[in-house]
Amino acid sequence: MTSPITLVKAWNLYPKKQLGQNFLSDPSTAEMIVARSRILPEDVVLEIGAGLGALTMPAARAAQKVYAVDKDHQLIELLKTELLANRLSNVVLMEKDILKLDIEALAETAAGKFIVMGNLPYNISSQILVRLIRSRTIVTRAILMFQKELAERLMAGPGCKDYGRLTVMLRYCSDIKSLAHIRASLFYPKPKVDSQVIQIKFKDAPEYRADDEEMLFKVVKAAFGKRRKTLRNALAGSELHIDAKIAAGTLGNAGIDPMRRAETLDVEEFVRLSNCLGKVLND
Repeated sequence: MTSPITLVKAWNLYPKKQLGQNFLSDPSTAEMIVARSRILPEDVVLEIGAGLGALTMPAARAAQKVYAVDKDHQLIELLKTELLANRLSNVVLMEKDILKLDIEALAETAAGKFIVMGNLPYNISSQILVRLIRSRTIVTRAILMFQKELAERLMAGPGCKDYGRLTVMLRYCSDIKSLAHIRASLFYPKPKVDSQVIQIKFKDAPEYRADDEEMLFKVVKAAFGKRRKTLRNALAGSELHIDAKIAAGTLGNAGIDPMRRAETLDVEEFVRLSNCLGKVLND
């Protein structure tokens, strides 16, 4: 792996802050992440934000195929050269915005499910996670690098101030564990905070199944939309378009105190609430 500083200088490039470009500069760390990801020779990887190829190349050596996505044209051109130099022919480079990529159509082309990898920019991390949750029938697991505080939020439990909407959505359909802690000094340019790699392994079926997943996700969003308010008031003042009386009654039917707050509910309680509200709204 060529040093990021050497590469960007040779190509007269500058890391783009607006794209959240912080390039992993330590080859052994990239190798460690791929090793802990336990990628098998038959696996197909979808990499989000290929950058300078720090993860792309070790992933390509481990997997059957890698679809490497990046929206930066200059980096795609650079990576083409690096892949040739490293004699890697099983990487498909895609100059795309990951938020606009049709993952389902790509899965049909790949004729299989993906393992998703990536060092995610902070400003689009949440949007990408929501997309992966909705596309989880074609994604077995995701190995993703986040800023440390976001990773901690994703792994938080009920009753913790870090526990939020994305935590509940992920806990509903996946198991999450930490794979590695990565120091800020191992990136170029050096970010202000350390990063953490987590694995999100999607379940074949949720332990507590919602009657309507879209309703569940709307309820979770509404509950955390005004997290300092009681659940009754948060739900009543949300896009669910219900009043305080219906909110309180539904919470009561679900066996949940209307005066509790969103961060105190576990996944099973959110599913129960969602199922009860769905019945009320469909009557």
